[in-house]
Amino acid sequence: MANPTSTWQTPSRRRQTEAKRTSILDAAEELFVSSGYELTSVDAIAARASVSKRTVYDHFGDKRSLYRSVLGRVDDALLVTIRAAVQQELTDQRDLREALLAFVQRLTTDVIPSSTYATFRHLIAKTAAAPQLPERSHEEPEKVLEERFAQLAADGRLTISDPRRAVQHFFALTMRLVLDETDQDPTGTVAKTEIEAIITDGVDVFLRAYR
Repeated sequence: MANPTSTWQTPSRRRQTEAKRTSILDAAEELFVSSGYELTSVDAIAARASVSKRTVYDHFGDKRSLYRSVLGRVDDALLVTIRAAVQQELTDQRDLREALLAFVQRLTTDVIPSSTYATFRHLIAKTAAAPQLPERSHEEPEKVLEERFAQLAADGRLTISDPRRAVQHFFALTMRLVLDETDQDPTGTVAKTEIEAIITDGVDVFLRAYR
């Protein structure tokens, strides 16, 4: 969505505008996570950000658009991590099994334990009123891996007719099972050996089906 305040500004004024925008996003994220979408008011966000209510509306239009901006910012941060994992772990020179294991291990150490991911999962939890990101944004992490799987198939390293379905299978066999295991653990301290076993089994099953 276009920024309602995006008119020509001097560099100094632009920095002030961006600082206010960031302050509003930070305040909104904290309150949406702690109180939920429905119970968080624009008045409370403005007070937390030390700006006027009018300033919040000038930057984001309404609470719904602000929520989507918060969710989009968190989603973008996760995408940076996922893209880096794809580029740095799923390299052409690496053994495929080793590369896939390293990729998933990277996600379990860099993504799942992160406060950014915890925020993302909290924000996308289904509620009656909270808006969601457009479908394209939800699929973006899978799209990044889908493109890499298509490349691996073109190089003859994987046998894939539908990269999107292959990615769905891959995440279901690995990340989804890890998340299920961690969600069911009330202490939040699933043994590292258990996570490694889930990942290894999932990658091996995936390769038996697709290599």
